[in-house]
Amino acid sequence: MLDLGNRVSIYQPEQDGLIFPELPEFETVAEERQHRKERLVAACRAFAQQGFDYGFAGHLTIRDPERPELYWTNPMCVHFDKVKMSNLILVDHKGTVIEGDYAVNRAGFVLHANVHDEHPDILAMCHAHTTYGTAWCALGRPIDPITQDACAFFEDHVVIGEQGGAVAVENHAGTDVAKAFKGMKAALHQNHGLLTASRHSIESAAFWFIALERCCQQQLAIAASGIEPIRIPADRARYSREHVGSEYIGWLHFQTIWNQLVIDQPDMFD
Repeated sequence: MLDLGNRVSIYQPEQDGLIFPELPEFETVAEERQHRKERLVAACRAFAQQGFDYGFAGHLTIRDPERPELYWTNPMCVHFDKVKMSNLILVDHKGTVIEGDYAVNRAGFVLHANVHDEHPDILAMCHAHTTYGTAWCALGRPIDPITQDACAFFEDHVVIGEQGGAVAVENHAGTDVAKAFKGMKAALHQNHGLLTASRHSIESAAFWFIALERCCQQQLAIAASGIEPIRIPADRARYSREHVGSEYIGWLHFQTIWNQLVIDQPDMFD
């Protein structure tokens, strides 16, 4: 691998004085909570832009920085593009709403609470019922390393067959999903849909969800062509994953989305 010195990624400039996104630093827990909640709302708005809405299905979560046994999530039956700071809810691992006026999505609680509980290092998680992701998950196959984008998920995602197709409203369904996220950032839940998790930030979890949906769309398009794609060799796929598939890179990609949302949708801070 390349010697990056004290940089996290090769994409960080070596030259000083250039404008480039910097990872946030916080002086207080309140500042960090505000930051996480703002980015959670932005992730929901980004999902709306991508057309990931499907009725009340879909849920995104981020741990509270002071009380990590609790997590912030989008409210039940509120469209992604209507999620804002004032209607987020804080939930515990038993599904009890600690702060906020809205109910929690039962399926969201079952899936996310189990993952957060099983993996204390996971900060954020995303799930939605998307068109291409759900279709690809019906095949029960992983994403193939056939594009540079797909290499971001090479050996970093898993297919979950347990409980596939059954609505996740009972606790054991979430337990099966939680087991699969050991060391992984993404999962394809057979006959259900996509899930991503991040040990870094909600921004990273959200971007990798968007990217995974795009990879599923590409896979389906190639399959429809009837032409056998050229697979990227494992060593090249791993090399690409190290440079384009990290948690940091997911966070960095999301900064472009965040910057535009701040301009276009100031109501998300209400």
